[in-house]
Amino acid sequence: MIVLSGAGLDARALARVALGERVALDPDALERVEANRGVIQRILDEGRTVYGINTGFGQFATVVIPPGQLAELQLNLIRSHAAGVGEPLPRDQTRALMAARINCLLKAHSGIRPEAIQLLADCLNRGALPVIPSQGSVGASGDLAPLAHMALLLVGEGEAWGDSGVIPGGQALAAAGLSPIVLEAKEGLALINGTQVITAIGNLAVARLLDLAPLADEIAALSLEALRGSRAPFDPRIHEARPHPGQIQVAAHLRDILGTTSEICESHRDCHRVQDAYSLRCLPQVHGVVRDALAFAGGILERELNSATDNPMIFTDTQESRSGGNFHGQYPAFACDLLAIAVCDLASISERRQERLVNPAYSDLPAFLTRQGGLESGFMMAHVTSAALVSEMKGLAHPACVDSIPTSAGKEDHVSMGPIAARKLWRAVEALEQVLALEARMALEGVRILGLAPAVNLKPLVDCLARACPPWSDRPMYQEIRKTADALREYVRESSK
Repeated sequence: MIVLSGAGLDARALARVALGERVALDPDALERVEANRGVIQRILDEGRTVYGINTGFGQFATVVIPPGQLAELQLNLIRSHAAGVGEPLPRDQTRALMAARINCLLKAHSGIRPEAIQLLADCLNRGALPVIPSQGSVGASGDLAPLAHMALLLVGEGEAWGDSGVIPGGQALAAAGLSPIVLEAKEGLALINGTQVITAIGNLAVARLLDLAPLADEIAALSLEALRGSRAPFDPRIHEARPHPGQIQVAAHLRDILGTTSEICESHRDCHRVQDAYSLRCLPQVHGVVRDALAFAGGILERELNSATDNPMIFTDTQESRSGGNFHGQYPAFACDLLAIAVCDLASISERRQERLVNPAYSDLPAFLTRQGGLESGFMMAHVTSAALVSEMKGLAHPACVDSIPTSAGKEDHVSMGPIAARKLWRAVEALEQVLALEARMALEGVRILGLAPAVNLKPLVDCLARACPPWSDRPMYQEIRKTADALREYVRESSK
C-alpha cells in the first residue's frame, strides 16, 4: 500500500498505484487538511469576498455569489468544465491521475474537506474509476476538463468504468459501496485546479524510462558484439575529460557489461579496423545525454507530483487566501517535451545500429541476418518497421509547450499545452520499447550467426531472448517482435528484484 501525504511520492510508486496498488492517506496530512479547511469557513463567517470561494471564475471573478448558492456554484463549475473529448485515458493512467490529485490536495493548500479526499481515495481503492476523455485541456489554470470529469464521479454524475463497459458514475459509486458527496465552498475548484494529467502521465513515462535507458545500453552492447565493435571508446579517461554525469554513467555501464570474457572480442583483437561508426563509438555521449535529460526532467516531474497546484492558495498559518499561478503547466510540459526529444534520439541511434546489423556492407554478417538470402527475407522488414517508428517519433519530438492559444476571454492568455506534451511522450515511450525490441532481436541473431559467445555479462539478456525466440527462419515477424518485447519486459522485472 502506498501512503500518500503530499510529499515523497515518486514515479515508481505512482506506477505501482497505476497497476493496481492501493493507497492510504497519512493521518497527519489529513489533520493539516482539516485545519486548512477552517480558513475557508472563517472567510465565509466573516463575510469576506474571495475569488474561488464566493465569486465566479475566470472572466466572472467579479461576480459575487450569495451564500445560499455556493454549493450550486461548485456543482455548476464541475458540470460546465467537464468538456473533454476524444479517447478516454487508459485505466492505469486514470488511477495515476487520481493518486496524483490526492497527493496534491494533501499539501493542505486547497481548502477542501478531508471527506472529499477520502472519497476520491475510496474510489481509487475500490475500482470506481471515472471515464476521463484525453483531450480538452490546454494545461493552464490546471487540467480543468479532465479533472472535472474525475470530480463528476464524486457527486454521482458523469461516466465510470464498469465490468462490461461504461456505466453511469452514480451506479459505479453504488457498486463500490460509496455515496456521492455534496460539494461545499471552494471544493469544486480544489478538485479541478491542477496539473495532474500532465504530471501523472509524465511520471508514468519516467518510470518506464528508468528501466528502458539502462536496457538500451545492454542491447547496444549486444549489437556492438554482433558487429565486432571496439571497447576502446569507453576508456574512462576519455569521459573524465568531458565530465557530463550521464556520459560517465553510460561509459561505466558499458565497461561493466563488455569488460568480461568474450569470445567475440578475442576473435577480432588484432583486426584492421581503426574506428567504429558513431552509433557504436558515441554510445556514452548519446545515451548519456538521455540519462541527463531523464534526471533533469524526472526531477521536475517528481517535484510537480509533490506540489500544491491550486488557485487560490489557502494558507493556514496566516488564515489567508492568495491568488497565484501554480496551476500553470509549463514546468511539467517542458519536462515532457524534453523527454520526448530524448526518447526519439535513443530510438534514432538504435535504428542506425539496426541498419548496420542487416547491411552486409557494414558488418561480417549476411544480408538481413539470413543465410538463405533470396529464399528468405530475414530481418528486411523488421528494419523497415523500426524506420517507420523512428520517423513517427520525430514528429512526436516536436515540442507542444511552445504553442499557446489564449482562452477564457483573454484571462488565460498564455497556456502550456502540457497534456499534449504528456500524451505524445507516452506514445514515444511505447514506440521506443518496440524499437529496442527490434534491435535486441537483430543483435541476438547476429551473435548466433557469429557462433561465438559474447561478453559474459550479456549472458542473462541473451538467455532471456533466446528462450523466447529460436534461431531465425522466415516466419510471421510480428509474432517475433511481440515475443521479444515480452521477453525484455520479463528481463527488466527479473533484473529489478
